[in-house]
Amino acid sequence: MSSAQDVEAMTKADTAPYVTFSLAEETYAIDVLQVQEVLKVTEIAPVPGVPDYILGIINLRGNVVTVIDARRRMGLDDRESDEASRIVIIDVDNQNVGILVDSVSEVVRISPDSVEPAPEVGNDDSSRFIQGVTSTEEGLTILVDLNRLLSDDEWAQLREL
Repeated sequence: MSSAQDVEAMTKADTAPYVTFSLAEETYAIDVLQVQEVLKVTEIAPVPGVPDYILGIINLRGNVVTVIDARRRMGLDDRESDEASRIVIIDVDNQNVGILVDSVSEVVRISPDSVEPAPEVGNDDSSRFIQGVTSTEEGLTILVDLNRLLSDDEWAQLREL
């Protein structure tokens, strides 16, 4: 192996893959190991009596999957779904959950050393879901902590249904 290949192998070993997506003109990333698949937006059946960030459920190959609106969950302005919108199916505690995002971009490798702690922005609702931020050539990428995104009391009750 040449030294360039050695460096590339070490670099890959020191990074982790993340799926990037956009919400309100910002770039976010989640651990690719938690992503099951990415779907075009399909019909979502509403469920009465759930928090407003839960859009409803979809049928994914015979399995019922709850879909949440990432914009609402993170306290961002609503936006109509369009051709670029996607539902990212993630696995959290062996349960599939769909997250509606504005668009999915690519898989990137992020070094843990490049991740800065989440900035303190007062009591901003979305900041509690941020694991950290990293700089890329395209700008800042915000790493989302899926466990926090799906860990409040309302969500715990829904997972028991």
